[in-house]
Amino acid sequence: MQPALADVDPFDLPDWLGTEDVVWRADDGLSSGHRVPGRLTGEGREDLVCDLVAVDEAYPVPVMDDAGRLRVHQAWRHGQVVLGEYDDRLAIAAPGTAWTAERVLDALDRLARAVGARPERFAALLRIGG
Repeated sequence: MQPALADVDPFDLPDWLGTEDVVWRADDGLSSGHRVPGRLTGEGREDLVCDLVAVDEAYPVPVMDDAGRLRVHQAWRHGQVVLGEYDDRLAIAAPGTAWTAERVLDALDRLARAVGARPERFAALLRIGG
């Protein structure tokens, strides 16, 4: 089992996430499982590694402990998102066992709001397959 996410304060992230157009680019397909590696990019900016992690996957081992899962579910229910470090990489955590295009867009909408940006400044570049 992975340890709980080490919290990352949205305001500790680079300022350009809140002021410029941002694209989250998947490094792998959404069907790759509970974790989709990716990165946040901005024009002329160094990429910021940022994975998506669905915290309810439990086979073959749980992705996250119960306390971490509870925290992610509570935040999601209130329209927020949990950001943290997962395997030394920035991660956006959400309830569920897998990712869909709709869930990715919802997570990015919540991330945009967390960093004080307008959600319409965020976009997603998804990959087909796994």
